[in-house]
Amino acid sequence: TRVVTATGGSGGYAERVAVPSETLVAIPPELTTAQAVALLADGRTALGLLEGAAVAPRETVLVESAAGGVGTLLLQLAHAAGARVVATAGSSAKLALAYELGADAVANHSDPGWAGAIEPVDVVFDGIGGEIGLAAFGLLRPGGRFSAFGLASGAFARIDPQIAADRGISVVPMRRPTPSESAELSRRALALAAQGLLRPVIGQTFPLEQ
Repeated sequence: TRVVTATGGSGGYAERVAVPSETLVAIPPELTTAQAVALLADGRTALGLLEGAAVAPRETVLVESAAGGVGTLLLQLAHAAGARVVATAGSSAKLALAYELGADAVANHSDPGWAGAIEPVDVVFDGIGGEIGLAAFGLLRPGGRFSAFGLASGAFARIDPQIAADRGISVVPMRRPTPSESAELSRRALALAAQGLLRPVIGQTFPLEQ
């Protein structure tokens, strides 16, 4: 049986590895092993973020770093949930990919004043942090949700809790799932991909000796 699993953060560059059997996730026949590996961690992260923010149909969702591993999957999941998706990335090629994956609108967050062209949103998935994350926070409607999943800028956005409370905005904490919850989220991500509803974007692959 083809399976995929995590090795606890090290020991993956090996021909054989011992892991707890309950962490194994069977790979659907429709997927390649590479696709399953690409979905293992990022897929469960994206699913957990989407559900934690309770994205609903007809809401507007902003996904930063929308061409990254988690971002590409978040974009697709939010689109499948019936949301309008605004994607940000740092190059025209990445923005084109975001459109291809289902984004309704895009913005280059490398451009000064990029947030000024975006209408208010209901949910922000912040994968960058810093000033870009703070600018995205400013786009939230009252009652919106802010969910940080990365700090590509080097630091998380410094959100003032009082300002968030005054505007009725929820800052959604990123919860660490249990091993069994992680495995179940990964199974669901692989199942969605097997159904053609989720596509991992793989930049490069390398043989083990490389």
